[in-house]
Amino acid sequence: MAKDASFDVVSKVDYTLVEESVQVALKEIVNRYDFRGTDTKIEFEPKANSITMQSADEFKVKALFDILITRMAKRGLPVKNFQPEKIESALGGTARQKVTITQGIPSDKAKEIVKEIKKSGLKVQAAIQGDQLRVTSKSRDTLQETIAFLKEKDWEIDLQFDNYR
Repeated sequence: MAKDASFDVVSKVDYTLVEESVQVALKEIVNRYDFRGTDTKIEFEPKANSITMQSADEFKVKALFDILITRMAKRGLPVKNFQPEKIESALGGTARQKVTITQGIPSDKAKEIVKEIKKSGLKVQAAIQGDQLRVTSKSRDTLQETIAFLKEKDWEIDLQFDNYR
């Protein structure tokens, strides 16, 4: 008797690549003329799932974010999973911005994905397992169709497909 085939839908960010991107961005900032003489910092906090950027003014913080996102995109990191918060003023007349890293699929987004899969009419079962989804079906072809269906839509987070069995 044939076993059910399945795959997991996840949304992961590799923190080693994030750390490398931050280091490369810091090196680039040291060499840029517009950042000379400013106390510019980028701090990556993996436990807090965030990156904090601080510079002389709002314009420089925006430029800092652009540099960082460019470096992350070059390393293949899912840029959709980095949500910048509002730029706020910090001590000493500087500006600061926090970037939140989305790790895993939030429960409300997971419910929305399951609802859309059921609405699509594909003969699959989708179950939420913590911060990921497990999609099962008797047919591998149906699973391929489901992956194609999920890739078509914009879910506001980057989806990866693991453990295809």
